[in-house]
Amino acid sequence: MNPPYGRTIGAWMKKAYEESLRGAQVVVCLVPARTDTAWWHDYAAKGQVAFIRGRIKFGGHRNSAPFPSAVVVFGA
Repeated sequence: MNPPYGRTIGAWMKKAYEESLRGAQVVVCLVPARTDTAWWHDYAAKGQVAFIRGRIKFGGHRNSAPFPSAVVVFGA
């Protein structure tokens, strides 16, 4: 999943984590690497985290994301 990167990201990460506990085999999340936030410590840190080197770009856009990103995997 690639949640909205605004104020609702915590609810999205909570849902992703909880679904992994309910039996979803794998939940993969592409998120900003916001290690200073509550949602990161409450949910993302409980998964397998891989930080992406550099800044990601989506599609053919000229500009990259203005923040670092990470992939968080819950489950197998």
